[in-house]
Amino acid sequence: MTKRKDPPFVTWTFDDPCQFMSWNNPPDVVLSATTTDGIDVDAIDSDLVMVGVFAPPAKKDEDDEEEKDEEEEIVLKGFAKDLDSRLGGALTEMMEERSKTFKGGAKAGSCTPVVRIVPPGGGKSKRYVVLGLGREERDDDDKDKDKKKKEKKGLGAKIGAVIASKCHSAKKAETCAVLLPTGVLEDDLGGDLRDVSSSFYSSLYSDDRYRTGDKKKVMAEDLSSVNLILEGPQNDKEEDPMKKAIEDGKSLAAGVYLTRDIVNAPHNVLNSESLAETAQRIADESKGGTVTCKILNKEECEQRGMGAYLGVARGSETDPRFIHLTYTPPSDSDGDEEEKNMRVGVVGKGLLFDTGGYNIKTSSMELMKFDCGGAAATLGAARAVSALQPAGVEIHFIVAACENMINAKAMVASDVLTASNGKTIEVINTDAEGRLTLADALVYADEEVGCESIVELSTLTGACMVSLGKSIAGVWTSSDELADELRVASEETGEKVWRMPLEGEYNDQIKSKIADMTNCGTAYGGAITAALFLENFVSKKRRFAHVDIAGPVWSDKSGATGFGCKLVTEWVTSQGATEADSKNREE
Repeated sequence: MTKRKDPPFVTWTFDDPCQFMSWNNPPDVVLSATTTDGIDVDAIDSDLVMVGVFAPPAKKDEDDEEEKDEEEEIVLKGFAKDLDSRLGGALTEMMEERSKTFKGGAKAGSCTPVVRIVPPGGGKSKRYVVLGLGREERDDDDKDKDKKKKEKKGLGAKIGAVIASKCHSAKKAETCAVLLPTGVLEDDLGGDLRDVSSSFYSSLYSDDRYRTGDKKKVMAEDLSSVNLILEGPQNDKEEDPMKKAIEDGKSLAAGVYLTRDIVNAPHNVLNSESLAETAQRIADESKGGTVTCKILNKEECEQRGMGAYLGVARGSETDPRFIHLTYTPPSDSDGDEEEKNMRVGVVGKGLLFDTGGYNIKTSSMELMKFDCGGAAATLGAARAVSALQPAGVEIHFIVAACENMINAKAMVASDVLTASNGKTIEVINTDAEGRLTLADALVYADEEVGCESIVELSTLTGACMVSLGKSIAGVWTSSDELADELRVASEETGEKVWRMPLEGEYNDQIKSKIADMTNCGTAYGGAITAALFLENFVSKKRRFAHVDIAGPVWSDKSGATGFGCKLVTEWVTSQGATEADSKNREE
């Protein structure tokens, strides 16, 4: 008999489901930053040198966004000018050769190809790239500061992504130096550097857990360090804010990695039990033990009357696992921190696989592993928050995990389920199951936990994709304040959202002849009726938002995108509030 080979990854045995999902982690590349005046460019000893340049300011009578056929004027300053002179004008020549596409650096994130240059007079050759940073601002620019900041937002993320891409394509490059001129990242050095770091590490993601041999793809596998050199005065503070910003960015990237890992994982690896184990690991590895984990089994869910969630879970191979992670910030010196903390909830749809149930899907079922995208973003955010340690906010991450499958016990259309708040639901379609699991999760966040604000993320409807495409998530909320907070978080992170209408008239679509409501409406306005359905399970005194991420959670080209993790992390970390603020909201 031939000896059995060990499988390349942990999966099920014939009789037992998989109990463990492996994680990818950001690579051990050291990203650092320094600010210094008068650096000797000859002293830069890196395999790859990236030089950031601004294009000249737009003329007053020109539209910055208008495409123009004429060549851009090339004006180099600071580091770039000095280095170009040392290299005999090689940087200028690189930019001129790409004049039509590079446009002197006018398009932020554009770059020239990697070129190996030998300094005039001899010496060690190095590889160089010129990185476009957009247009320089005019001294007489009368735009308001908020508008300028909004226009500039996203530059850090673009820089980070380009660094990762070029370090990957420049084979055998072990070290990289990135020269950035005055005016880059200086308005919000910490926040922008965090964006560079988060984007850099996130762009190096590669999921090799299920590949073998030469099929594995390691991004920038030779790279060991990247040094950002910012033109400006040296930092003389004892605690380097740039170092913290970079560490925070890497922590955020780790959350994005986990989000993508969960969505990418196949069902023979990821089920309710292995997801619960993942949640427990987040708590076990949390900094200072600030995250705790509670897992409710089916008996505990039954005791709470979670009939909507359990109705879906009855068809699963694995028992339901109701996941509740709690982040509590470190206490202050007087021990009174608990009273000051805002209590918020993040609820994620945790359908580890969705066949549609007895209303079985007739196409694209192979993609239905991404139906846990809301849960993935929720747990990814929990991992990021556990490292970021935001103050003033107690955060509850909640996932009702199960699968929507078919067996002798699975629910069928016409069943009437009773949710944990006592409301009854007639199941019109077993493929509208996610909102059933969310119903009990929302009641739990509201009534048992007492969250003051709740944001729920789910891959809930194809109708949302029809409305907003695959790049934008829909937001439904009756709170203008919460809608604005999510808009700001979206602008900060680059994860796009758009507020959608909550049309009360559409409640007629989910009226039932025999129960309190049905679980879906007609063919029209399906994303709206889904949001209206969920409102039945959160009391009106709570601020509540439903975020439908069905579109942006998955890319047909690259798989899981990690969408939602940064959005949620940004929102929850901004929720730290004083006790007075909390009382005012309750009133």
